Amino acid sequence: QLQLAESGGGLVQAGGSLRLSCAASGRAFSSYAMGWFRRAPGKEREFVAFITWSGGTTDYADSVKGRFTISRDNGENTVYLQMNSLKPEDTAVYYCAADKHSSYYAQEYDYWGQGTQVTVSS
Repeated sequence: QLQLAESGGGLVQAGGSLRLSCAASGRAFSSYAMGWFRRAPGKEREFVAFITWSGGTTDYADSVKGRFTISRDNGENTVYLQMNSLKPEDTAVYYCAADKHSSYYAQEYDYWGQGTQVTVSS
């Protein structure tokens, strides 16, 4: 069992940066792949990024590639999402998720946080 808690969301102007954190409690965090997803108003939840258990492999949605960076600290049981050059279309609730295998698909993740709101003003 893992419990996940996101933090770091907020209001930022376009072009600004935020760093989201997802703290995990429970056993064997380091054995889980971690993903970030987001849900914008009126839209379906969409994939943002994932990182494998070791941190050796990452991948990103095309819409955030080159602007967002996912990383993890297994010693701190935390995964991060550094978001730079933010755009109004990045406005969404951001969720972290965990599963034994990295995936682009939300339905394959077993554990989810409650989400943190990111709002980017133009």
